[in-house]
Amino acid sequence: MTRPRYLPDNFTLALLATVAAASLLPARGQWVYFFEMATSIAIGMLFFLHGAKLSREAIFAGVTHWRLHLLVLCSTFVLFPLLGMVLKPVLAPLVTPALYVGVLYLCVLPATVQSAIAFTSLARGNVPAAVCSASASTLLGVFITPLLVNALVVPHHQSGGSLDAIGRILLQLMVPFVAGHLLRPWIGNFVKRHASTLKLVDQGSILLVVYTAFSAAVMEGLWKQVPLSALAGLLVVCAVLLTLALVLTALAARKLGFDKADEITIVFCGSKKSLASGVPMAKVLFPAASVGAIVLPLMLFHQMQLMVCAALAHRYSRRASEPVGNIQAQGR
Repeated sequence: MTRPRYLPDNFTLALLATVAAASLLPARGQWVYFFEMATSIAIGMLFFLHGAKLSREAIFAGVTHWRLHLLVLCSTFVLFPLLGMVLKPVLAPLVTPALYVGVLYLCVLPATVQSAIAFTSLARGNVPAAVCSASASTLLGVFITPLLVNALVVPHHQSGGSLDAIGRILLQLMVPFVAGHLLRPWIGNFVKRHASTLKLVDQGSILLVVYTAFSAAVMEGLWKQVPLSALAGLLVVCAVLLTLALVLTALAARKLGFDKADEITIVFCGSKKSLASGVPMAKVLFPAASVGAIVLPLMLFHQMQLMVCAALAHRYSRRASEPVGNIQAQGR
């Protein structure tokens, strides 16, 4: 039986179910400590597997394309934060102040890895460069995101010190990541053979973090503070940010003379934000009670970017398969 196109993917449905479970049955009492400990272990396992899956050969194959990587990193860590700050007078009235903190947090996060590479491959882009750019964004985000959070997202006196935040993120995220990558020669084949099963571990880790975050937020009255009008406004905010990111990255790639394969890589790597990195980082960077509202914009943006980029990748793929003469004619 064919899955209806309007039905979200299984992971999105699981995210919605997790938020509903946390809203109806939030963790209380001793269960809070249990879920906090389980979340820390799950985050470590998540990044351990990310490290084990990262191909060193693919990185070396794309690392020399420095102009492309620089443009992607500028889009991720410069363009997005600028959009979040410049558009704040226009977009902030659409949501609550707490949700716009989440929007700013979304803007300073690194790019995705798996989906950026998958869409680049589907659209016939430069896959080795996509692997390198997306991986570099994740690794640099460990250092850059806490600095940008400290500078842009929350007032200085309310945030933890940047060095302290980086140290905690290194311990919780980077150490497992590096350990997994160093063990890749011994466990890489196992991870590859059991990719579908280990994907459940990836997604289960994120769901556990989301449940813990929303439980704490619900106990602090999250849904009393977020009216339906603010949720509708948040969809508009996410749509505006994603549209501008897609358009500006494509225009920049063309103005700077990149070919179509590189343009595809720049668009898909430079317009994405990572749920897998963003939720664990939020647990480190923000008080537990505020994490739910802060990751809510990221969750909506994540689903929106998957839906829009899937359609865009199919369009790029069709265009790439056309004869050169037809493509040139369409560009006139």
